[in-house]
Amino acid sequence: MEKKKNNLRHWIGQIHLWLGLGSGLFVCFLGITGCILAFQIEIENATQPYRFVEVENKPLLRPSQIHKITDVILPNKEAHSIGYQDGKSAVVTYYSLNDTYFWTVFVNPYTGEVLKVKDMSTDFFRFIINGHYYLWLPPDIGQPILTTATMMFAFLLISGLVLWWPKNRAASKKRFTIKWTAKWRRVNYDLHNVLGFYLTWIMIFLALTGMVMGFQWFAKSTYWIASGGKEMIPFTESVSKSASNPELVAMSEGKAPAEDILWAKARAERPGFKGNMDVHPPYAEDAAIELAINPAPGTYWKADYLFYDRYTLEEIKVDHMFGKFDEASTADKIARMNYDLHVGAVLGLPGKILAFCGSLVAASLPITGFLIWRGRKKKSKAKLRLATAAM
Repeated sequence: MEKKKNNLRHWIGQIHLWLGLGSGLFVCFLGITGCILAFQIEIENATQPYRFVEVENKPLLRPSQIHKITDVILPNKEAHSIGYQDGKSAVVTYYSLNDTYFWTVFVNPYTGEVLKVKDMSTDFFRFIINGHYYLWLPPDIGQPILTTATMMFAFLLISGLVLWWPKNRAASKKRFTIKWTAKWRRVNYDLHNVLGFYLTWIMIFLALTGMVMGFQWFAKSTYWIASGGKEMIPFTESVSKSASNPELVAMSEGKAPAEDILWAKARAERPGFKGNMDVHPPYAEDAAIELAINPAPGTYWKADYLFYDRYTLEEIKVDHMFGKFDEASTADKIARMNYDLHVGAVLGLPGKILAFCGSLVAASLPITGFLIWRGRKKKSKAKLRLATAAM
């Protein structure tokens, strides 16, 4: 029986070794970029003063007014959203997947002064995000590579726990602490095993949430389990069906822009609201107007996504997960929470610190693991030379 256990442990060790050698560089890269991204919002707020404005006792400019100001700066580009938050600049995002542009314009929402125009293709954090998600390759190439490495890392964490598990009580005393006074090889060994053990559960969350974003089959499987066997309903763009009625379209002409009316109504219904409110103006004649109302800036999962017919202003009901938060199922809420779990934001600053520490240890494990393997290999060669000399 003991021999079978040793054989099983040996083969788990071999799988652990070769998966580590195969994915190590990618895991190290993901860990380092993950550390950089953990405090992205905090770093941007500390280094980019144009994100903030003083609150004034005067009305905010309407979305269409701000939109008109920024359109002059970025002609021939389509505004994706106009975002408002108390004490912050209004942020107008110009984004197109087809034309591959991504710009943000920061505007004082009281005066209309343009504070900053940013080409996001040159933004530092956008550069890191593209590396973290796609390895700076086309998405259909880079994302599968990194997500496969992430899946291998998840297996490494599980097999690492098996290998870490002490054989007896005496051995267990050495599994929970790092012997800093020992030689560097022993310290390196302890760093790999002890830190890996303590942060395994955080790293598993990072790996699994990363796989949800990287593999559609994994995201659908996770949703199927969370929902008790239901399929995820994919997101579809809402449309203004009244666009096919010329009379309704004609009646809307000359009136205040629909996005302004809906924005004002949403603000009136939420007095003292301190969260994010994003207005998505219609980009086509039959496009709907979307309001994204987020009571917890810095996270995304609790937001209400509201869709309206641009001519009748009637709310459009949706059956996918990106509707009203209170109407979302448990599985929908878990799916919406995935990104916030991945970056630790769901727990606020403590969660981000945990995500940072998990990413840092994840980046270190391939390095300490490689040094352990190289040390054992050198030791084996030395023993072989001694045995050959003795003959």
